[in-house]
Amino acid sequence: MRPENQSSMCEFLLLGLPIRPGQQGVFFTLFLGMYLTTVLGNLLIILLIRMDPRLHTPMYFFLSHLAFSDFSLSSVTVPKMLMDMHTRQQSVPFVGCISQLYFFILFGGLDNFLLSMMAYDRYVAICHPLHYNTIMREGLCTLLVAASWIISCSSALLHTVLLVRLSFCANNVITHFFCDLTVLLKLSCSDISLNELIILTEGGMLLFLPLAIVLGSYIRIGTIILRVPTTKRLLKAFSTCGSHLLVVSLYYGTLAVVYFSSSSWDSKNIIASVMYTVVTPMLNPFIYSLRNRDVKQALEYLSTGLKKLVCQ
Repeated sequence: MRPENQSSMCEFLLLGLPIRPGQQGVFFTLFLGMYLTTVLGNLLIILLIRMDPRLHTPMYFFLSHLAFSDFSLSSVTVPKMLMDMHTRQQSVPFVGCISQLYFFILFGGLDNFLLSMMAYDRYVAICHPLHYNTIMREGLCTLLVAASWIISCSSALLHTVLLVRLSFCANNVITHFFCDLTVLLKLSCSDISLNELIILTEGGMLLFLPLAIVLGSYIRIGTIILRVPTTKRLLKAFSTCGSHLLVVSLYYGTLAVVYFSSSSWDSKNIIASVMYTVVTPMLNPFIYSLRNRDVKQALEYLSTGLKKLVCQ
């Protein structure tokens, strides 16, 4: 294989998770159950928000898009991982690998923006309740989500185009369970300085800016609540904010470990990747919605309607 000929790289080999052969069946069942929970949980949230008029508010509007993004992010990587664990055939075509990378970056970036929007929505609701409907109007919410989609698609396209222009050497082994950008760059025998520069500069703008919005929103919420503290108000506010901050910390923390760690790629990075591609999308429906009173009422309303339909 000639190093300068990129087209000769027909496929990559995914090593997958560092699991012993005798434990493949156990982990396959575990990840299959987690993926099905992710799919059913997020699709249920989308269905409830679309069907119940009481949930047609900015917070649930953002939540429905987050649920779709989480479902899609998990679907980009987990089905391929499960198929590889079941068939033991871990090869992936070059085009398939690039496609997986594109959609992974797309939905990962979309998650990032939606988390910051939800934090800002809660900031406005708590700190400016009288002006909430004026600030968080339908047009603005639609514009924010549309801008998030456009920026995420553009970012994914930029990284994909910059990667496709590279040449890959004879080594086609990916020490991961999906086609990750940082791992693919290590396989290239071309100059990747431009790719690394784009990752660092864009990471500063598209990762840390939304994170700053999230943290700034919740710091402001905390200061407002502490001015007039009551036990009920504190418990309700910190319960909601704590759950959101937990997922935000999990999401951004694992991303930082994977993409900004100076250490070499090892099992710790793979575990971190599992957290934000498998665990976090599965937990989000429970943390953001199923503990919410409005969503529980919508779920009860849907269950009652289905029972009546079955009885008829």
